[in-house]
Amino acid sequence: MRTQVAIIGGGPAGLLLGQLLHRYGIDNVIFERKDRDYILGRIRAGVLEQGTVGLLEEVGVAERLHHDGLIHHGIELAFNGARHRIDMTQATGKTVTVYGQTEVTRDLMDARIKAGLTTVYDAGDVSLHDFASGQPWVRYVKDGTTHEIACDFIAGCDGFHGVSRQSVRPDALKLFERVYPFGWLGLLSETPPVSPELIYNNHERGFALCSMRSAHRSRYYLQCKLDDHVDNWPDDKFWEELKRRLDQEAVDHLVTGPSIEKSIAPLRSFVAEPMRFGRLFLAGDAAHIVPPTGAKGLNLAASDVHYLSIALREFYADKSSAGIDDYSRRALSRVWKAERFSWWMTSMLHRFPGTDEFSSRIQIAELNYLIESDAAKMSLSENYVGLPY
Repeated sequence: MRTQVAIIGGGPAGLLLGQLLHRYGIDNVIFERKDRDYILGRIRAGVLEQGTVGLLEEVGVAERLHHDGLIHHGIELAFNGARHRIDMTQATGKTVTVYGQTEVTRDLMDARIKAGLTTVYDAGDVSLHDFASGQPWVRYVKDGTTHEIACDFIAGCDGFHGVSRQSVRPDALKLFERVYPFGWLGLLSETPPVSPELIYNNHERGFALCSMRSAHRSRYYLQCKLDDHVDNWPDDKFWEELKRRLDQEAVDHLVTGPSIEKSIAPLRSFVAEPMRFGRLFLAGDAAHIVPPTGAKGLNLAASDVHYLSIALREFYADKSSAGIDDYSRRALSRVWKAERFSWWMTSMLHRFPGTDEFSSRIQIAELNYLIESDAAKMSLSENYVGLPY
């Protein structure tokens, strides 16, 4: 077997890259260790930058997004018992779209099937070989049989725990990491959102976020301890704690209901440098993780595959390696800016262990500056809606 680009990972990063490459006439095969239903069962973020929406439009998978997605022009910051709106469209002329990552994945999967492209699900024992040379290849096991496929390039889009980054020699990688001393307890419910836009809450009891997946499905988060467990949080306890952290207007409008899904996610900032190793490229969570406070995870994956797809198109169409040689630098430049923004949002809105009165006052001063300064509003807005590619 042979293909031009072997894509490791069948999540949104790998699927979007596959569609972009297909659009450019570049043959590709995706290898995914899980099955389709497992991938579609994962609950993930759903705030899309305008640039990400543009990429989905480019590959022809934005019809449902435009029909079902919710366009947001701003966010609300809540502190000291009051809410304050940041009008991002007024500041930047741009918007974000709320559309669940699961739905993005489904749309990309359906487009790949329609195009007759190959995705190998349940690919076991995937291993990457000879990517330092010009003749890389991939080995995997499917239904008890071992297969090998030769390729020109390998794109590692298989997430933080995937095989792609683990296949790189440790001495060729430089890792940067910050693990935060708290997690997010998330609850998904079939209830209307408490507000038409996201509410980010700074509260003495801990951070809270009021988000949504659609006009009838809400997603709420509470800052919690890292060693906490969802079994400690029956629905009634979750709703009561959420109300303690919200302003009175939000409490009055909150519609509660049984949870559809509940989970605790740790928060970390992580970057692996570089993002290219010969004929192997890392993209998305395989190369970097951001805390979800800035809504950057999926969007960073989209910008990575944008840069990578353009580089590969230049290689095949123009016989130029300039794009692939510059891929890591271009991608990391945008990654680190998103890492900074996500760290800043996290630091400003959460209660850290041992936080003293001085630190609390600094947080409130920062939030007050944000709502009073047009320059500060512009800075937050242009980062939140997405920096240009």
